[in-house]
Formats: sequence, structure tokens, C-alpha cells
Amino acid sequence: MHIAVAGNIGAGKTTLTAMLSKQFKWQPHFEDVVVNPYLDDFYESMERWSFNLQIYFINSRLKQVMQIRSSGKDVIQDRTIYEDAYIFAPNLHAMGLMTNRDFNNYLSLFDLMQSFVNPPDLLIYLRSSIPNLVQQIHKRGRDYEKSISTEYLERLNERYEAWIQSYDKGKLLIIDVDQHDFVESKEDYQKVIQKITESLNQ
Repeated sequence: MHIAVAGNIGAGKTTLTAMLSKQFKWQPHFEDVVVNPYLDDFYESMERWSFNLQIYFINSRLKQVMQIRSSGKDVIQDRTIYEDAYIFAPNLHAMGLMTNRDFNNYLSLFDLMQSFVNPPDLLIYLRSSIPNLVQQIHKRGRDYEKSISTEYLERLNERYEAWIQSYDKGKLLIIDVDQHDFVESKEDYQKVIQKITESLNQ
């Protein structure tokens, strides 16, 4: 079984992935941000490094999905390959931070990759307001995220909502993290567990 957690920067994907992996004994697959060789450069000069960063992410994500499917284990994944292609790359292109040539090259590569991957059995989308995202980003204090603007987060949120509204690749569970503080509230966490269990059993 393949579970995936999607959501904007600061929505709580990594935290929930870690919590659910322990709860359900699922093997976690986390997003590669610690050893990503492009992140620091990207946040310093987005236009110069946007294509490089997105290629690195989509390559890393494809490797993850292939490993997940070949492992035969129950796995939970922090962020999906679809977010790279439907959220981040199009947003960079729309902001003028990725050229038409690079963007079209990227989409062509993604279309090819899609033919080799299966969607998750359940997609958990963490919906969050911008103030909550900003608060969480500041709280974790990653140096490379200090320059992220609210406008950038708003653009991403709009694309996330549009993607989720049209998502038809499998089961979908939406969790409003403004209303469900699964980190600080045991009661909220249990509600999340219940929603996930119900979704899996449908």
C-alpha cells in the first residue's frame, strides 16, 4: 500500500508522515531537502536555478516511487511527483522564473515519467491558511526558507487548491490543518487517524 502526503511548504507533511509511519507501521519516505544540492542556490537566485532544482526533485521523486512499488511494503511518502509537475514548476514558469524552453522540456520529461509510475492508493492533502504556513516556516527556522514571501506561498496555495479539485487518480482525504492541530492536540490527532482509517476502508 502506498500512502502519500501532499501540501504547501510548512503545512506539516514531514511531521505527519513521521507520526503516521509509527502509528501504522508504514515505511516512511521523506523529501530530500537536507542533501539537495540546489536549494540554497535556488532561494538566492530562483531564475538561475529553478530548472535545475525541479529536475533534481522530479528525478528524486521518480526514484522514490519506483522503490516504493518494488519494495512490496506499506509505505507513506512525504510529497508526491505530481506536486512537482502541477504546482512548483508551473508556478515558477508563471512567475517568469523558468523559461518557456525549460518548462516545456520539463513537462515533456514528466509526461514520460508518468507512464512508469502508479498513483498512491490514498492521497492525504493538508490544507492550510497562509498565516499558519508562515508561522510553521518561521518555527522550524530553516535558513534557506527565510526568503520565502507570502506572495509565493499564496501562489502555491492557489495551485494546490486547483490541483486537488481536479484530482482523480485515486482516493483523496483532505485535512484542514488550521482546524486539526495533530501535533499539539492528541484529540485532533485521533480525529486524523480516524479519517485516514475510514478512507482506507472505503
